[in-house]
Amino acid sequence: MDAYASGEMAAVPGGLVTLTDRRTRRSWAVDVAPYLLGTVPVTREWYARVTGERPGDGGAGQGRLPVEGVSWGDAVRFCNALSRREGLAPAYRVHGDGDEAEVAWERSADGYRLPTEAEWEHACRAGTSGPRYGPLDEVAWYRGNSRERPHPVGGRLPNAWGLYDMLGNVWEWCWDVYDAEVYGAYRVLRGGGWFDEHWSCRASVRRRSHPAYRVDDVGFRVARSRPAPAAGGA
Repeated sequence: MDAYASGEMAAVPGGLVTLTDRRTRRSWAVDVAPYLLGTVPVTREWYARVTGERPGDGGAGQGRLPVEGVSWGDAVRFCNALSRREGLAPAYRVHGDGDEAEVAWERSADGYRLPTEAEWEHACRAGTSGPRYGPLDEVAWYRGNSRERPHPVGGRLPNAWGLYDMLGNVWEWCWDVYDAEVYGAYRVLRGGGWFDEHWSCRASVRRRSHPAYRVDDVGFRVARSRPAPAAGGA
């Protein structure tokens, strides 16, 4: 089975990452534990196989495009459905239906979930400190080279940790609330998309949106927590 359609995961090492917000001019450091992250965004084919739904075009030959037109809530429900499909404990408790449902994260669960914002940036940087992990035209689909459309995942160069499309192609939902005091339930988006100028496709750029928002340049990738080593283990 095509790894891009079946959800290949990369082991991401732990580390310290510093996040910044240009709006508030605030910086904060986060210590990230090791975790697993999808090597590519969730594709249309994979999303359809797990959920039975085909947001976006979904026509013949479109399966390797990143799924888009999915809300944050859609991404949460995909994670739980995939966890159940693979016999894992769902990471999210969902109370209610549709876009108004309340979601709580069961942090001890071994199932699939969205990456935190800190995990996303740590993975994107892959040990680098600049705005990007490589020359933009080589690593990302953005307005300058995308012909204003999404492209099949994995078509640009990966970063040093084997992760593709961390910049460009589609923005990616993260778990975190953006700024509850100012924007309420709005969640964080990262990475830039196929319609964005070069300045939006940087490791540090933060975007926000309501968790019910669906648009054609927003998708997601999945993460999993790595279990702590057993007591007395190697």
